[in-house]
Amino acid sequence: MASTRYVPAILVGRAVRFIARLRKRDGGSAIPGLVVNRIAPGLLPHALNSFPDGLVIVSGSSGKSTTTKMIVAILRAHGRTVFTNPSTANISQGLTSALLEKASVTGRLSDRMAVLEMDEGHGALVARDLDPHTVILTNVMTDQIDRFFESEQVAELLERIAERATGTVVYNADDALLAELVDRLAAAAVGFGAAPDVLAAAPRGLGYARQVQSRPRATVEVTAVHGRAATLDWDGVSMTVELPARGIHYAVDAAAAVCGASEVLGPDFDATIAVDAISTLEPVFARGEVTRVRGMPVEFVLVQNPASFQLNVDELDPELDQVLMAIGSDVRDPSYFWPVDLSAMPPVTVVTGSKAHELALQLEYQGVAVGALEPDLATAIDTFFALPAPKHGIKTVIFSADSMRRTRTHLGLA
Repeated sequence: MASTRYVPAILVGRAVRFIARLRKRDGGSAIPGLVVNRIAPGLLPHALNSFPDGLVIVSGSSGKSTTTKMIVAILRAHGRTVFTNPSTANISQGLTSALLEKASVTGRLSDRMAVLEMDEGHGALVARDLDPHTVILTNVMTDQIDRFFESEQVAELLERIAERATGTVVYNADDALLAELVDRLAAAAVGFGAAPDVLAAAPRGLGYARQVQSRPRATVEVTAVHGRAATLDWDGVSMTVELPARGIHYAVDAAAAVCGASEVLGPDFDATIAVDAISTLEPVFARGEVTRVRGMPVEFVLVQNPASFQLNVDELDPELDQVLMAIGSDVRDPSYFWPVDLSAMPPVTVVTGSKAHELALQLEYQGVAVGALEPDLATAIDTFFALPAPKHGIKTVIFSADSMRRTRTHLGLA
C-alpha cells in the first residue's frame, strides 16, 4: 500500500508552483522545491531511492547537462523509462521541483530509473541519503570561484558523491584529480577520455584543473573530432556520432554518455542504437543551440567558467559579423574571465549585462572591436535582433548563466 506521508507536502508544492506560474510564465522551477524541502526534507531521497532499476548521478564542473541529456536519450532509445531533470535545475530545490512535475501525490514515479544532473556542492549534500547505482564524473575545472575556492575542494565534493555508488563510477580518465579520486574508492571504476593525438591537437587542452600526462587506454575514447562529428572507440568498436554542437568538449561528453550507458545497460547495450540517439539529439538550451528568434536563426552559446569560455570562443567562425556578448551578475569578479584569450574573436556588435563595461574593456584590450555598449540587457537584445540579417553566418549570442536566464525570459523561450 502506498504511503500517504508526503501527500500534504506535495500538494503544498504544487500549489506554490501554480501561484509562481501565475506570476511569471514558465516560472516556478525552484521555489516549489525550496518550500517542499523545508516541510518534508525526506521526500527527495525517498523518491530517488525508489526506482526499480536504480539511480544514475551525473556531476562535475562542466558538461553535466549535455552528458545527462545524451545518456537519457540512449537509455530511452533502448526502451527504458527514465526520470530526469530536463530544465538543468541541478540543485536540491530544483531536483524536488522536477520531482513535483512527475510524481504521484504519494511521491512515487512510474519510471524504471532516474538519471539526474547534480551540482557539485548540492549533490554532495543530497547524495548522503542516496544509493545511486552509477555515478558519472565529467571533470574538475576552475569554476564559480565565489563558491569553490580551489579545484581540490570540487574534487572533494565529487568524491563524496562517488562514495555513494553501489555499482560503478564512470570518470574522465584525462582528469588527474578524478583519476586520483577513483583510486581511493571501493566501487568499480571505468574511464572515458580523448586519445593522445586528439588532445595534442587541442593546444589549449580541455581546461581541466590538472590533466593526466599518460594513462592506459580508456573504455571509451574520442579518436577523432571534425566540427560536429566525432569518432568514438568503445572497447574496440568504432562509432561515429553527430554532436549537438561543435568542439572536442562535446565529443568528450558523448564519450561519457556512451561509457555510462554501457555500464547501466550491460549486455543490453547496442552501439548502433547509442549512435542514433546521440546523433539525433537536440542541444541543451544555450549549449551551441541554434533556433529561430523573431524570424531569424540564432546560435546561443553559454560560458560558465574560463575553460568553457575559451573552448566555445575557439569554435566560433572568425568571420561572423553579428555577435552579442552578455555577462551578468553571476560573474561577481570580472577578473575571473581575464585569462580567456579573446583575440581571435570576430568583432562584437553589442556588449551588455551588468558587467558590460568590464567585458568591453577586456575585448578592447585584446584587440577585439566593440560596436556598442548597452548595459541594459533587454534594450541590447531588442537592438541586436532589430538588425537586418548578417552578411556572414548567423546571429550569435554569447552569455553567462544569469544573462542566459534573463535573455530566455525576455525572448519568451521555454
